[in-house]
Amino acid sequence: MSFQEILVSTAASVTTIALNRPDRLNAYTPTLANELQTAVQQAGVDPDCRVIVITGEGRGFCAGADMGVLENAVASKGTSESKPNGSAAPAGDPRFSAAPGPALGDVYAGRFGYLYACPKPVIAKINGPCAGIGLILALYCDLRYAAEEAKFTTAFAARGLVAEHGIAWLLPRLVGEANALDLLFTARKFTGAEAQGLGLVNRAVPGESLDALVDGVAQSMAKEASPRSIAVMKRQVRASYFQSFGESLAIADAEMKKSFESPDFGEGVKSFVERRPPAFPAV
Repeated sequence: MSFQEILVSTAASVTTIALNRPDRLNAYTPTLANELQTAVQQAGVDPDCRVIVITGEGRGFCAGADMGVLENAVASKGTSESKPNGSAAPAGDPRFSAAPGPALGDVYAGRFGYLYACPKPVIAKINGPCAGIGLILALYCDLRYAAEEAKFTTAFAARGLVAEHGIAWLLPRLVGEANALDLLFTARKFTGAEAQGLGLVNRAVPGESLDALVDGVAQSMAKEASPRSIAVMKRQVRASYFQSFGESLAIADAEMKKSFESPDFGEGVKSFVERRPPAFPAV
């Protein structure tokens, strides 16, 4: 499939989706939003893909909503970045129904629900400026790795906007309420190094080391981890936010019984005993 504002490639079981508006620091547009959703959903059901990496072309990750689009929203009395971002993800995309991944569309509906619904692990490789809706995009990814010098900002308060697309729910869960309110209220800029200290990203490294770090993480999961296990664990964690401990434990027990009956369990044990890399089936 041909895309206008993203680049998609798959190699060694890793699908890389690069936002491709480098002259605008990959600012978000309706076209980019729709293409990104399509690419993630396609990778989610592609047996050749085991890990998805989202990054930006050039020196930026995503500098937020395109200001030209925001100006049009102001002219038409728009008050939110939600105006320019394309159609919302449908609740319960049927293409994921047969996969063992999370069917969480009803719980995580809205702009980025498709990232939580995708049964594959999604990594944000934050190579540069990450602002506004670009930051929200990164927060919906399962793992986040950043260049130490990358600049982050929530941006909303400085634009007369609010905590959009679930960031008021997501951000405190990652960095705590006090830090979340600081970042939201002040819209201050902070670096990838600080983002690591806050717990917003898994790890920050010098920019020249970012590709190697993310490649290593992605290849480790693609080669050594069961796609089925990752998909089920992703669903377990995302669903647990709305469950009691007892409910989560009961689901874990049921899933454990299913895992004992899966070919992945047999392959995992056999490959360990035989001291060879596992050959887990695709999802």
